[in-house]
Amino acid sequence: MSTPSPIRIAAVLSTEHRGRLMSHAREVNFREGARIFDEGTRADSFWIVRSGTVTLEIPVPGRRPTPIESLGPGELVGWSWLFPPYVWQLGAEAMTPVRAYEFDATTVRMLMDADPAFGSALGHWVGRVLALRLHQTRTRLMDLYAPRLAAS
Repeated sequence: MSTPSPIRIAAVLSTEHRGRLMSHAREVNFREGARIFDEGTRADSFWIVRSGTVTLEIPVPGRRPTPIESLGPGELVGWSWLFPPYVWQLGAEAMTPVRAYEFDATTVRMLMDADPAFGSALGHWVGRVLALRLHQTRTRLMDLYAPRLAAS
């Protein structure tokens, strides 16, 4: 869960595309324990962590949400903003005080549509993030439930 991500923004997007995206950023802060978003709510923003730790989690009926992955500086928080119906598929909580860049999803989608090279680069980045998050989710759920299934 705490392995550094190979898909930080600086490693994936060109200087030009990073600059274009960052020109639409707004700096925000989350206190420790703040809910950033919950599964099933509208995904109308996304964030890039500047400092601190955000934990992604999946709700489990009858239990506390299960942590899936911890995100740190340079990492994308949220991918559901890019895909209709724009509803969060996981939850996110600030595990420490977090400083982040916040982006309006509608604005960024319009920028992506207007500039195919930018749109492709950003879409590929979000796709890589999505693939990693799905892998982390599968691994975490196997850790939790595979021993119980084997014992049944």
